[in-house]
Parts: sequence; structure tokens; C-alpha cells
Amino acid sequence: MIDRTYLEEALYRAAICAFTYYPDKPNDEPGYTIDEDVTWCAAPLSRLPQETAADLTEMIRTVIADPSTDRRPFIAALAQLADDDQ
Repeated sequence: MIDRTYLEEALYRAAICAFTYYPDKPNDEPGYTIDEDVTWCAAPLSRLPQETAADLTEMIRTVIADPSTDRRPFIAALAQLADDDQ
């Protein structure tokens, strides 16, 4: 379990990156890689167990890179981790 604030931050960051990503972005912005967006999005999840964070990181990569991806499983996965007692 993790404080909902960190989960909301990861969701916000993933949404921003998904909204601004397009396939030619690495060509238009020299030096850009999707990895930098994924790392930035996953940073609030660093308090999670490594395996859980790795799974969510892969979901983030897919959410950013594939606009046809159903984002509900990612949102549901984050919601299940919320520690609402805090």
C-alpha cells in the first residue's frame, strides 16, 4: 500500500506524457527517448516493492506509446494500491 498522493502523481504524469507523445517525437526532439518520460512517470512509485513498480512501469510505457491502449487497467492497478487509511 502507498499513499494515494503518490499514485495520483504517477497517474497525472502518465497522462501528460501520453497526451504529448507521438511516434516522431524522438526525431523532432533530438536526444529524447520514451525512457525519460517513463522514468519521470514512475518516480512517485519508488516506494512500492520492486516487482510491483516494474509491472506498473511497463504499463506506463504502454499507456504513453500506444494511444489505442485501454487505460482503465492501469488506473485500476493504481487504485488497488492506495492506502486510504492515511
